[in-house]
Amino acid sequence: MVHDSRGPTVVGRQRETELLTAALVQAEDGASGCTVLLRGDPGVGKSTLLSWVEHAARERGFTVLRAVGAEAETDLAFGALHQAFRSLLQRSGALSAHQREALESALGIRSGTPSGFAVGAAALALLEEAVRTAPVLLLLDDLHWIDSSSATVFAFLHRRSADLPVVIVGATRTDGPAAQTWSAETVEVRALPRTDAALLLGTCHPELAAAARDRVLAEAAGNPLALVELPRQLEAAQQRGTAPLPERLPLGRRLERIFADRLGTLTPEVGRFLLLGALATGPDFSSGGWLRAAAAGDAGEILDGIEASGLARLDPAGQLVFRHPLVRTAVVAAASDTARREAHRALSEALAPDDPRRLVHEAAAALLPDEGLAHRLQEAGSDLARRGGDAEGALLLERAAVLSPSSCDRVRRLTWAAVMSARGGQLRHTAALVEELKSSSVPPDAAPLFAYAVVYADQSHHVDFESAAALLPAALDALTAPGADTFGGLTEQVYFKLLLAATYTDDPWAWRALERHRGEVSEAGRLCLRAWTDPGPDTTATLRAVAEGMTQEQEAGAAWLLLWTASALDCPEADLWQRFTGLHGYATQGSIAKAKCHQDYLFGHWDQAAVCLGEAEIADELGYHTNALMFRQYYAHYLAGRGDEAGLREVERSIRPTATRARMRYVLDRLTHLRGLAALAHGRHEEAYAHFCEITPPGRLPGGPPWHHALVLDLVTAAVHTGRHEEARAHLEAGRAARSAEISDRHAFLCSAAAAVAAEDDEADAAYRAAYAVPGAERWVFDLARLRLAHGSWLRRRHRPGAREPLRAAHHVFRRLQAGPWAQRCEEELRAAGDPVAPPPGASTAEPSGLTGQELRIARLAATGLTNKEIGRRLQLSPRTVAAHLYKIFPKLGITSRAALAHALDTAPGSAPGGAFDGI
Repeated sequence: MVHDSRGPTVVGRQRETELLTAALVQAEDGASGCTVLLRGDPGVGKSTLLSWVEHAARERGFTVLRAVGAEAETDLAFGALHQAFRSLLQRSGALSAHQREALESALGIRSGTPSGFAVGAAALALLEEAVRTAPVLLLLDDLHWIDSSSATVFAFLHRRSADLPVVIVGATRTDGPAAQTWSAETVEVRALPRTDAALLLGTCHPELAAAARDRVLAEAAGNPLALVELPRQLEAAQQRGTAPLPERLPLGRRLERIFADRLGTLTPEVGRFLLLGALATGPDFSSGGWLRAAAAGDAGEILDGIEASGLARLDPAGQLVFRHPLVRTAVVAAASDTARREAHRALSEALAPDDPRRLVHEAAAALLPDEGLAHRLQEAGSDLARRGGDAEGALLLERAAVLSPSSCDRVRRLTWAAVMSARGGQLRHTAALVEELKSSSVPPDAAPLFAYAVVYADQSHHVDFESAAALLPAALDALTAPGADTFGGLTEQVYFKLLLAATYTDDPWAWRALERHRGEVSEAGRLCLRAWTDPGPDTTATLRAVAEGMTQEQEAGAAWLLLWTASALDCPEADLWQRFTGLHGYATQGSIAKAKCHQDYLFGHWDQAAVCLGEAEIADELGYHTNALMFRQYYAHYLAGRGDEAGLREVERSIRPTATRARMRYVLDRLTHLRGLAALAHGRHEEAYAHFCEITPPGRLPGGPPWHHALVLDLVTAAVHTGRHEEARAHLEAGRAARSAEISDRHAFLCSAAAAVAAEDDEADAAYRAAYAVPGAERWVFDLARLRLAHGSWLRRRHRPGAREPLRAAHHVFRRLQAGPWAQRCEEELRAAGDPVAPPPGASTAEPSGLTGQELRIARLAATGLTNKEIGRRLQLSPRTVAAHLYKIFPKLGITSRAALAHALDTAPGSAPGGAFDGI
């Protein structure tokens, strides 16, 4: 980038600048805003693009907010938020007293313990106020170094400001942590092509000789920062081409090496001054007055040395500004341990006694254990956690552990650090701390905390539930003993972790411990246990009442319990999961994403299926491997519903071994159910029936999760189509006795639909219409389409009027859901009813090899492996008639056995994949 009177000019980058311009224009026109995430290697030009878009936005009248992450500031909770919103907060008149208090408390301006919801809501209110006068551009540079608490707020604003004229542009390194919960448009900023690189080099260094220019172009490999900086490392003779060029520098750390080498030429005074500036971050160091004071009488000489080095400069406010973040990194890395300790000591003395960063600098300067300092670090870390900065608080607790003279105090603090780190979404780090703690002797009073940390890492990271049953019952006993330390509400969290282990593994010891302590947890905890073990007719209504009666602060702690309760009941309440999308770490956001995936499947939003795989990748990247497994299981639901058995097998291969090792009966049973559902799609009802009976035998509803009750439609369908009418009726009676229909609205619909499928002829039509009339039936898109297919098939086979209407409606839905086998069945039924349904786009209308409609139906059924007797039952033909048709079909297709049918149908002209069968 070069500067002229019109502002920064970017060389190349047409794609990036056009995208950023479009985002500004969209917001300027009053349309909704957008978020763009720039990713690339150090020095590739991300910060340059941010400067360019900042200038462009200011020219268009935008309000520009900016925050820059700094490596030395990652443990300062809400530090980046302070940078970005300080100006808006100072002049705001729209915040309520509660919102202002929450935001000022989070930023450390006043004391207090705000909820995460309140901080996010207050920041959003500031944006809403600002856009009344001008659109807003929020720039977030070096996202990989922005503190976790601020990053979570920025992610919240990204989600909630979509309808506002707000453009968010972030920049992060390729190898840095991803913007965890952002659905932002990601732009990979790559190296410049040689033509653009040559233009930039010629603009910045026109004096280079041809040989030097070619060598620099080769060394820089299109990295803009290298193109600007590498020539400065050459001597004048080398630049002119009259002296040999230096050896090639290694690519990985080349730019940092350049800056580090330049640091070696500075005087000790200038180096000390730069080190102070590199370590001094945050609002209290925004004025350069303290730096001038640090320079004392040599200020002029030191400042001249800095300007001459080209590594940094003083801006008009007197603040030290490094020419690139890599310079700051190089300055800190090049300093000796003694120099860094001295700089940290000087910085601590420049800060107020109650500033958490003063403690950070004191700890960095300390050489020997110091209980007083360790205690103050612990208090500051706990305060940060109360203000929503769990990840930053964990870092302070770790430093306190290092400075602890007593081994017991060290272990206690490290245990707290592990728990805080888990709550802050730093799961890999939690797992590492737990492994370190396992080799230590944990004090008895810290045992419940240690148990929680171990189980958290095991459940979420290692996909291992054995420690939950082994450790958490005793932890609950200790936490609920008279006068026991509850560690700030740990009982509820331990209870939920044990409940999660019980529902996944069905461990009887876990269930007993949960039942023993159910009276010592909140109503939300008791409700969650009830939902997964014995859901009564009013469980769903109680869930809604509990959620509506909670304050935002209570919601923050109960989010997992309420979402898991809703999952048990197949009760996807949109307002329930949406109300938790405020300021929370990934631990809660992952639960919200799982609830959303489940809801999208139930509500027929199958175009969102791929989101499950994206969420699985994010979970794996963050170390939440159990979440990743669950997201892939949710994706398997879509595959089974579509009849995609190849895709289902692939997903099953990826998760079944892990689920088997972890004894996750919940997942294994779900996979068995999905196999059965896929078999139903292809009309293999005998196979489907066998799968469903593995989970819940007909006529009997064993205790356990209520999703077993939701199998009623699948099991009854398979039973009816295999001639097991008595078993179907017995299962319906068992459901009525268990009041299954009263568990939730979806259970009510499934029970009514199953009753229609199993009804006697003289009652069936009324039963179908009763199922349609169940309140909210239209919400269960896939299940309702299956019911309409069954109804239309029943009407057609009995030559009754009205068959086409439900069949057409079902066909439309199955096409939209990309459920090919189900759509194919609808088409066959419609053709049999005399409706010339249009084939899928691109499909041939010719029948393969001259087969009649009846022959084609029989061939397709036989290709799935059904016997003549089973085919006859579906088509109301005798087995002998089926055999006669097959005798005619084989020569028409040029085959001699049933085994060759599938291939022959797939390759024959006019053939289409999938089968077509009667019924649901």
